[in-house]
Amino acid sequence: MRAFLHSVVILAVAAMLAVGARAASTAQVIYSFGGGTDGEYIDTDLVTDSAGNIYGTSVQGGLFASGTVFELSPSGGGWIHTVLYNFSGGNDGGEPYKGVTLDAQGNLYGTAVTGGTGACEGGCGVVYKLTNSGGTWTPSVIHNFNGTDGSGPGSGVTFDRHGNLYGVTPTGGTNGLGVIFQMRPGTGGSWKFKVIHNFTGGSDGASGMAGRLILDKAGNLYGVATTGGANGSGVAFELVRGQTGQFTFKTLYAFKGQPDAGFPYGGLLFDKAGNLYGTTYYDGANDLGSVYQLAPQSDGTFKERVLYSFKGTADGDGPISTLVADQAGNLYGTASEAGAASCGCGTVFKLTHGANGKWSESTAYSFTSVPDGAFVYNGMVVDSAGNFYGATVHGGTGNDGAIYQFTP
Repeated sequence: MRAFLHSVVILAVAAMLAVGARAASTAQVIYSFGGGTDGEYIDTDLVTDSAGNIYGTSVQGGLFASGTVFELSPSGGGWIHTVLYNFSGGNDGGEPYKGVTLDAQGNLYGTAVTGGTGACEGGCGVVYKLTNSGGTWTPSVIHNFNGTDGSGPGSGVTFDRHGNLYGVTPTGGTNGLGVIFQMRPGTGGSWKFKVIHNFTGGSDGASGMAGRLILDKAGNLYGVATTGGANGSGVAFELVRGQTGQFTFKTLYAFKGQPDAGFPYGGLLFDKAGNLYGTTYYDGANDLGSVYQLAPQSDGTFKERVLYSFKGTADGDGPISTLVADQAGNLYGTASEAGAASCGCGTVFKLTHGANGKWSESTAYSFTSVPDGAFVYNGMVVDSAGNFYGATVHGGTGNDGAIYQFTP
């Protein structure tokens, strides 16, 4: 049975990297969560800093069973796990899906689905900051959602070059179908919050996304809405920045459903030619998910092409991940389920860009569950040395989630 996504599952980081000729692809668990104070259910995108430290979140576990922010630091050929913050599920938030975002000063920002001061049942969620002062981390809530301005935020946030933050929520807002928001830094650590789009469920889509928004050089924002649109199967969109800083919403493509792509959860990835790439959880030729390309046309529209449709066998199915690409333009991602016949715990896949624009898919690694990872809901991040890292929601020695290193 295909695992159903949490209703607010909504990262991953897109990166360009160099990959040399290596041996057969492998994945090695570098940390197994214990399901207690160190965290549990690791539905997180990861980020790395210049020192090689890895940061992410656990949705559950911690001192108050409401999730954590954690750091993995390389040490003597191994890794040291440190909980940087324990969420209480109260005013500080709870259930922090999809990880954190680093700023230039090494501070961490993220969202929590529940908690905060909003009047939603269980709280409307928050945007939080962990300020780093010489390795001492100080938490603060920089926005409390109240429902009318969004609720249940469960994806990472994105910085622009001016230090403004952007994100999405799957619910709340004027129409209850989610919002896109901006937060501008003010004086004394304050932030000014603004909704820049309320989803309507019409041609603009609904329900937010799992990945982060991305920006082009002009400061325009790109993302996906998981549902809605002209065909009810989600959309890819652009928020066009005006000269005075206002944004105009533009639908780039309305997914059509099987055999076309449909229901995109993961974020988008640009290549050098301006093409966009992503994954969908459903549809494709077999209704088990797909990888798609959106190519810009001379008239300003985008042409969609399904590059691969998952079969639900050794190749995996149900991709939720944001893709990463190597310098040759090959794509790597994860499928949340199927793969190894003994487990069906998901895969790492590769799409190789060949001659005449053709793409070929290969399974780079199949997860096998305890003590290996299991069920891959997020894509991978690549550090400055070209190492790939990712998270699995289950698996590891205690089946409470794991962080793995992937070698192409």
